[in-house]
Amino acid sequence: MKRLSISVGVLVLCHVHAQKVSWQKNVDSNTQDFLSGLAVTIDGQYLVSGSSIQKDQNPNSNQNKGYDYHILKLDQQGQKVWERYFSGNRHDYLSSTVSTREGGFLLAGTSYSSLALDKKAKSNGSSDIWVIKINENGEEEWQQTIGTRYSEEARSVTQTTDQGYIVAGSTNHPTLRQARGKGYGSKDVLVAKLDKNGKVIGQLILGGKGLDEVEKVIPTKDGGVLMGIYSRSGAINEELKINNEGDSADHGGAKASAGVDASTPLGMTGEGPITINYQPKTTDNHGEGDYWIVKLDRNNKVQWERNFGGSEDDHIRTLALTDTGYIIGGESRSETSGNKRAKLEEGTDLWVLALDEDGNEQWQRSYNFGNRDVLMSLNEIREQREKNQDGTKGFLIGGYTQSEGKVEKNDETFWMLYIDRNGKEVWRKYVEGRDKKREERLTSALLNRDGSYILAGTSAEELGKENWKVVKLLDSDLEDLLENKDIRIYPNPVKDYCYVEIGLDFESADIYVYDMTGKVIQQSQTKNKVTKVDTSRLPQGVYIIKASIPTQKDKKLTTKIVKE
Repeated sequence: MKRLSISVGVLVLCHVHAQKVSWQKNVDSNTQDFLSGLAVTIDGQYLVSGSSIQKDQNPNSNQNKGYDYHILKLDQQGQKVWERYFSGNRHDYLSSTVSTREGGFLLAGTSYSSLALDKKAKSNGSSDIWVIKINENGEEEWQQTIGTRYSEEARSVTQTTDQGYIVAGSTNHPTLRQARGKGYGSKDVLVAKLDKNGKVIGQLILGGKGLDEVEKVIPTKDGGVLMGIYSRSGAINEELKINNEGDSADHGGAKASAGVDASTPLGMTGEGPITINYQPKTTDNHGEGDYWIVKLDRNNKVQWERNFGGSEDDHIRTLALTDTGYIIGGESRSETSGNKRAKLEEGTDLWVLALDEDGNEQWQRSYNFGNRDVLMSLNEIREQREKNQDGTKGFLIGGYTQSEGKVEKNDETFWMLYIDRNGKEVWRKYVEGRDKKREERLTSALLNRDGSYILAGTSAEELGKENWKVVKLLDSDLEDLLENKDIRIYPNPVKDYCYVEIGLDFESADIYVYDMTGKVIQQSQTKNKVTKVDTSRLPQGVYIIKASIPTQKDKKLTTKIVKE
């Protein structure tokens, strides 16, 4: 299973550049724990996720002795809310986690386990994709096993606008190689579309002549998704013929059947066989590795694809929505060549592109911090414009610089780069470390709505004994980027729950819900900047929500909500 292993000492931070640590959470371990991700919940809490070998196991029990899914929820002050493990009878590696609109989470990873312990479906092959939906308290709601009799790995998961899910990963199923009789890639991209209850309603394989690995998938406004794929593949331009008793289907100009033969279906789930559609890559690479961007519609079909790269290796890392399309980020070793026009300064540079909604390039730029620059996070910064419409203000990029054969002052140090909506650099800064241990790895970095920055990774004095570490960083420059509203409510209109976010600093606040006659119908006290309010029992209509802060009596924090 592929994982990001970054030697960078940034997880304990010092007071530089108007930065300070709000809190730090350490999760001790006596094994080599893998931290794979960090998600911010709708109510401003945090889910830290990865893979661990559980401690304090009874050697005589039937408990799994290998890696399990490991998730930890922290509140807004960094305190543990709950901790959960999901176990099979062999190794299970959690790859990606996403917060869902209803307040729960979807977990997606790679499982080598059969039907045992928490895993409720048998193994289809060497490894499968194991998806688990949990509620906000960490309790399982449903799970799904997706795979063939070969090897599948999960990489990224997202929730779509129809409340369903897209799980993207890789497969080494040989059908595509058999179709051509020669040279097909060691990995192709497997995309599974699930409805809100976990039923698989479609699967798609995408690939070219070489290796293709999806790095990130995000939802789009029209109900589809955008995928960022690291591709070392050439295009498949000739017609593909897969013999399956004459049963073939046309997919994007290339003909492919549903499987090798009737007894070996391409796709398997816990519910049984399911047909997988195939879409060959139709864009050629410019170099060793390229950014391959694929847009899928709401029916899991390819709308368009684009290839971006120079003559050397270019590795996509992440992507995000903008008000006019998409922003794409990664690293490049290529000089100006192919369709890469941004110059290479030193070693490996950051390479960022903006695309419109049809995949047409708007601009591209490169940025350099020295030696090997690695991009870790990309956040859109929005601003309010005319008629209360939000638009893209700029982008905050986070990453680190890794030494290559030489050691410089700022090597292996996390940095932040802010660029405007056209890619022009506005400022950059280093986040310097202190008390660095021998083995430090940054895994994830996220920007909060209040301007704070959350860093997550592992830290250890020796390999094989990595602890998880989560740091909340406050930075005045980040706070200045975001438009602070004293109070905001979301979603609005509301059905069962809404969230009240207070944009001021306070120790405690009282939240009141009034009907239109001025009668108080709910009251609660909070110490959190984001508070969940139950509106499920309210009749349809308009209500007033007021937040009162005892130490700031001159502040009137009032807004309206509509109950559907």
